[in-house]
Amino acid sequence: MVGLLKTQREPKRDTASSTAAIKTLVRSIMVASGDFSLLLACCNSPQRQQDIVSLLHEFSSVDIKEILLTPTSDTLYTTIATTLGSTQPEALMVRGLESVISINQLIVSTNLMRDELRKQFHFPLVLWVNDDIVRRLVWLAPDLKDWAACTIRFDATASFNQQSLSA
Repeated sequence: MVGLLKTQREPKRDTASSTAAIKTLVRSIMVASGDFSLLLACCNSPQRQQDIVSLLHEFSSVDIKEILLTPTSDTLYTTIATTLGSTQPEALMVRGLESVISINQLIVSTNLMRDELRKQFHFPLVLWVNDDIVRRLVWLAPDLKDWAACTIRFDATASFNQQSLSA
C-alpha cells in the first residue's frame, strides 16, 4: 500500500488527506482487479494530477495503463476500445476529459454505452475529472455517475514532494 507523503508549505491535515486519497485509489484499483469498476479521481490541478499519476505508476503493484484524450475525442467507449484493441489491462486511467471540446456529447454517449463498458472491459476504469466534469456527469449522465464506485478527491491547492511510499 501507499505509505506517507511529506509536503512543503502544506499543513499536516492536507498531507493526511492526500495520503488517504492515494491509498483509497490504490486500494480501489486492487480490489476491482479483473472486474469492471468505474472510479472517479477528482483533481482540479493538472500538475497535481500528473504528480499523483506518476506516484501511482511508480508505487502500485498493478500495471496501470493510461489514455490521454485529445480535444477532438467524441466518444469514450470507442476511444478506449480502439486504443486497447483486444488487450485487457489490469487497470486503465483516462485523463484529459477537461480538454475535450465536445465534452457534453462525450458524457452523454458514454452514459448510453455504459452497459458495454461493463460487458467489454474487465478492469477498473479510473476517470480523472475536475469539479466541472463532475457537475456535468451529475446533470447529463446521472446513471453513469451513480455507477462510479467512488469519487476520490485530491486537494488541488496542496503541493507535495514524495518522501516515502511503499507499494
